Amino acid sequence: MSKGLLIVVSAPSGCGKGTILGEILKDDKFYYSVSATTRSPREGEQNGVNYHFITREDFEERIKNNAMLEYAEYCGNYYGTPKKEIEEMREMGKNVLLEIEVQGAMKVREICPDAVFVFILPPSVNELERRLRKRGTETDEVIAERVSQAKGELAFAEKYDYVVVNNALEDAICDFRAVIKAEELKVSNAKEIIDEVINNA
Repeated sequence: MSKGLLIVVSAPSGCGKGTILGEILKDDKFYYSVSATTRSPREGEQNGVNYHFITREDFEERIKNNAMLEYAEYCGNYYGTPKKEIEEMREMGKNVLLEIEVQGAMKVREICPDAVFVFILPPSVNELERRLRKRGTETDEVIAERVSQAKGELAFAEKYDYVVVNNALEDAICDFRAVIKAEELKVSNAKEIIDEVINNA
């Protein structure tokens, strides 16, 4: 069994990242990496689904034991990616999807040179703002803040391996799948296939 890929995905809020990944995850060869946090669950959130909710002591113990792939502290709470789960799933041949913000992705870039980095782009900043407004869930002030943050995040796109522009959702999903297929067919990831063909000659 070939080792699965680690696919790091980032995108500004409103780019449709969740919808795209939701479609990709319908294929059982993909696994979604659930982050860990020390914050309390919000109403409706489930442990192991939305986050792994753990104590601050547990999180700091994991940091000390190098058990976190990446982590950061925001507003007094830790957020991060547990290593063990990712490694186990990849060894089982699963492609692991890791959805994180750009700073976390850059940390993973340093630690996991074999990871695949995909940035999901909006067609334009104006379209991104239109989509955020269409949700009807946030104030003008929050939307302006998200658009400003998005502009900063977009500057990181060139540090990724691939970009997928979410103009039409179906096209974006096809492009994402094409990225995965291209990675699976790389010689560095297809050694077992090559060996099998040679040995059965």
